[in-house]
Amino acid sequence: MQNGNGQNGCVSAKEIDAKLQIPYSKLNYYTTIGLFSVAHRNGNKRFYDITDTEKRFRSITEMMNEGYPLSLIRKKLSQDEDRHELL
Repeated sequence: MQNGNGQNGCVSAKEIDAKLQIPYSKLNYYTTIGLFSVAHRNGNKRFYDITDTEKRFRSITEMMNEGYPLSLIRKKLSQDEDRHELL
């Protein structure tokens, strides 16, 4: 997928809402607390890597369904990320 800014795999918050059914307010909150990463910015617009965001959202949803609070989910995702960087 390519947006109008020529960044492969990156989509706007509006496109995330449409594709993954994540309301903008939730996407914004999750970004603010560190659950989602912004791939790049263009002015005040944020763009997200669609593959990473989709994968993270699935993980977040699964852990929430298991009863984990967002603070522990963020810690778990951060630890998983650190492990992948070491490989």
